[in-house]
Amino acid sequence: MMSVSLTNLRAGEKGKVHAIAAGKYATKRLYEIGFNTSAHVTVIKNDAGPVIVSINGNKVALGRGLAHKVMLAKDQ
Repeated sequence: MMSVSLTNLRAGEKGKVHAIAAGKYATKRLYEIGFNTSAHVTVIKNDAGPVIVSINGNKVALGRGLAHKVMLAKDQ
């Protein structure tokens, strides 16, 4: 299993949330919007600006700084 940052995935790539390397407040915020351990994430857009992902059927936009702290086990 390879753990990568959410910002390293391209549009269309998928992964499973492995860990969140952020402070208490940011981690709590990510959990509230669905970034729980083992949640499945599909990247919709990752170029300039926020990273847009689909998680649990919802589209979520994350700033690049916060997205960088989300570590995923990349689907092969």
